[in-house]
Amino acid sequence: MGKTNKEEPTGQGKEKPIEQDKEKYVALENEATQDLISEPTNTSIDNANRMVKSASWGSVFFLITTDILGPTSAPYSISQLGYVPGALLFFLFGIAAMYCGYLLWKIYLKLDSEKYPLKTYGDIVGRIYGPRVRYGVDFLQCLQLLCSVSVIILGNGQGLSQVTKGKGCYTVLILVWSLAGMIIGQIRSLQRFGFLANLAIWMNVFVIIATMASVANSAPNYVAAAGTMGIEKGPVITKIIMSGSGSTAFTNQLSACMNIVYSYGGAMVFVELMSEMKRPWDFWKGMITAQVFISIVYLLYGLFVYSQQGQFVVNPANQGISAYTMQTVANVVNLVSALIAAGLYGNVGIKVFYQTFFQKVFHTPDITSKKGRYIWCIAIIMYWGFAFILASAIPQFSALTSLVGAVCILQFTYTFPAILIFGIDMQIGALAGDGEYDPISKSTNRVDTWKNASRWIRAYRAKWLLNTCHIVLFLASLATAILGIYSSAELLKESFSSGITTSFTCKSPVA
Repeated sequence: MGKTNKEEPTGQGKEKPIEQDKEKYVALENEATQDLISEPTNTSIDNANRMVKSASWGSVFFLITTDILGPTSAPYSISQLGYVPGALLFFLFGIAAMYCGYLLWKIYLKLDSEKYPLKTYGDIVGRIYGPRVRYGVDFLQCLQLLCSVSVIILGNGQGLSQVTKGKGCYTVLILVWSLAGMIIGQIRSLQRFGFLANLAIWMNVFVIIATMASVANSAPNYVAAAGTMGIEKGPVITKIIMSGSGSTAFTNQLSACMNIVYSYGGAMVFVELMSEMKRPWDFWKGMITAQVFISIVYLLYGLFVYSQQGQFVVNPANQGISAYTMQTVANVVNLVSALIAAGLYGNVGIKVFYQTFFQKVFHTPDITSKKGRYIWCIAIIMYWGFAFILASAIPQFSALTSLVGAVCILQFTYTFPAILIFGIDMQIGALAGDGEYDPISKSTNRVDTWKNASRWIRAYRAKWLLNTCHIVLFLASLATAILGIYSSAELLKESFSSGITTSFTCKSPVA
């Protein structure tokens, strides 16, 4: 008969090599296959449930690429920083995002088990730092997903206003996409997004090619540049390094950095993806392949569009196309691909909120039950309704993406993975002086606790170099987040005070 996962939780045993983890998952799959043809028992049922997880690393590649790939902000970021700083920051943020994704994968392999499975990002946090910290992270994850949906329907509202040449109320056009999201949000399984995710990637690639071809053969969209950034018509200017002094230049450059952070945001759904994989050990293949592909696309697309349009780059970049026919084609394709990504965000966001708060606090039925399906429908409507309110209240695309990147995305992509791996390594390192574990008394001969400095010193020395690097990464990410929040707030303040941005307006800023 098959065996359940015997991996010891953190604090009870030594760290296992990655190769052993790979062999373990392959063995579990083979055992589950044998159990399916044997007499059903609790163990065989558990292993059969594991076989239901059908996502492969190829599926993960498409889902991550759909989730993260949003190159339309790349040209704007480079236009605020210049060629060299823009390209360098895209490269560095990409490397850091890849490494932090690796840390999440490594933590998942250490902590996931049959008895205590990991389903969400919050599960990892709760396993290492306790339930109180976990609730805060779950709330922040729900907030990020809600804000990401708001950004998408705001961008789609702008695109639809260009298609209609500014006809119709701008706020109503944003509402149209909220209603569309309520429909696509009825899909409850992430696996069912697999085909749509694949389709969305090629839609994004088409938009990239169409935008590059159009900006190379037509003038910038001066109307959109004036409506979104207040830049008047003039000659195209590009710079190797963007110069300028004063608080405005500093704020714009920080906002550009936060847009780069937003471009790489996707780590918060990595745990959800690994939990639906048949072989979680293979996650690194899909993650690294996706990150490399995304980074290359960002750099090529951002540098090319900036070289053609200079300071007139619009965020999102495809709305900076001045030729109406190609602008409309790119907008329509981008509207569909963005809606698919929004559906993915909404799916994960509602699941996290429902399972964390509703099921644990109000003891609501499981989401797969009949009553759970009714609650899901209501939750979808409310979720997209809140997203519409947020998008209409802050209809400044660059400022909203910058704020979401600073408050939420930077934490899940860079800040949290560093402090999580630090926490688990400290706990494992502290075990060195605890002696042998007695399975009868279920205790060790440990004489110190976390209240003693000796335990902290022993824990830190076990991997002192890695611990130091991870603490530095954590503090650097936290400092960047604080600066990003400040710059986003200043940018919003300036946009509203100058009259460029108006809440719940009927006037489109790009048409």
